[in-house]
Amino acid sequence: MPDPSVIGGVAEAPFALPPSALPLFQSRAKRFAFLAGTSELKPYLDFLAALSRLQARLVAQLPPVEPLPEARLAQARTAQMPPIDRGVLAGDPALHEILALLAEDAAGLEMPGPARLALEAVRAADASDRGWLLGNILSDTIPEDSAAPHLFAASAAQVHMARLAGTLAGGDLVPIGPGLCPACGGRPVTSSVRGEQGVENVRYATCACCATNWNEVRVKCLCCGSTKGIAYRSAETHDASVKAECCTECGAWVKILYQVKNPTLDPVADDVGSLGLDLMMKETRFRRAGFNPFLAGY
Repeated sequence: MPDPSVIGGVAEAPFALPPSALPLFQSRAKRFAFLAGTSELKPYLDFLAALSRLQARLVAQLPPVEPLPEARLAQARTAQMPPIDRGVLAGDPALHEILALLAEDAAGLEMPGPARLALEAVRAADASDRGWLLGNILSDTIPEDSAAPHLFAASAAQVHMARLAGTLAGGDLVPIGPGLCPACGGRPVTSSVRGEQGVENVRYATCACCATNWNEVRVKCLCCGSTKGIAYRSAETHDASVKAECCTECGAWVKILYQVKNPTLDPVADDVGSLGLDLMMKETRFRRAGFNPFLAGY
């Protein structure tokens, strides 16, 4: 018989799930490495696995990040704005230091020739040029002719932003707009239908930069917020775990991952690993709205 004492006591899925930076990059590295084993993109995926391992090492080595002041958190909640201000971070000395450390350590990684040239350019860049790279990443904009150096800037920004977002509590965050990260205001890379206890079949979008996850309605465009005219496409013929969620209202599409089917899916790694879906969608009228610096130029 049902227990009357628990009626109304079922916990509601939390709105936001801030990241834990070290396990985030460790698990992402493992996923990139796994995907490399059966992919035509193996050299690139192996490189991204090594880069993710480097990000994890940096997180483990860096001193603890200073949490945001409570006054800033309260102001953000009241004004329905993200507590992390991307507008000031491009000049943040801490972020520039992380980029310098990452660029030096990345020199020991195996990587494609164009990536090596881009890394050398980042290592030789002055503070102004590095600020330009970081500013582009923090505005979710990458010029088509300089995708490679932005990859390293993005990797540094991900470390810094995930550490900052990791100091937040879910209760610190409130919705700020359709498809916008409540922690930093960034765009999603993908969304995922989760399978863990407490969030079964709940959809969370994942910020491309700070990796905060936030709850979004299952059938909803992450670009314009419409719940009408949503359709799904996949590059697989049966029971796909990665699909394109397409909006006929604004013409945008973002990948949706079904972690409820495969809990090892990673919002960033599997976005790269499912490049075939991007190639298929290029033949349609829909434009990609998910932001992933590791796919810039594809």
